[in-house]
Amino acid sequence: MKIAILIAFKDFRDEELFTPQRVFTSVGAEFKVFSTEVGIAQGADGGTAIVHSYIDNLQVSDFDAIVFIGGPGAIRELDNGRSYKIIHEAVVKEKVLGAICVAPVILAKSKILKGKKATVWTDMGKETREVLEENGAIYENQPVVQDGKIITAVGASAAETFAQKIVQALKE
Repeated sequence: MKIAILIAFKDFRDEELFTPQRVFTSVGAEFKVFSTEVGIAQGADGGTAIVHSYIDNLQVSDFDAIVFIGGPGAIRELDNGRSYKIIHEAVVKEKVLGAICVAPVILAKSKILKGKKATVWTDMGKETREVLEENGAIYENQPVVQDGKIITAVGASAAETFAQKIVQALKE
């Protein structure tokens, strides 16, 4: 199992990265962290993470799963055409695709959630849910939602289950 994890270089949500990394390591999965910069990324809660490579260098075909981590910096740094291209390629190549916290907004804006069940962090008000619904997603008020190979989660409180669902989907 090889997993690409995409994070904001500044202000990723710590637990949403660290919990899945722990789960992935526990099952022997390999992961590589990608961002807009390489080096030591700063989490919103003060944690740090090593970024192995630039997002532009991500080759979807080298991985079994692509996972977008949320946090205050996710929309600012990852909601763009580069990410949409990766998402579309992941869907075409039938990869497992995960997004947690606000990151399901990126999936929705890439237009791949049309007719798919998904969840998203809604503490920003209805804005995130509305983005999903406006882009054709079927919003479900659940901690983690899986629709085929697409797995979405509400945030840090669901990070463990989110990661376990990704591992389970990779084994199917």
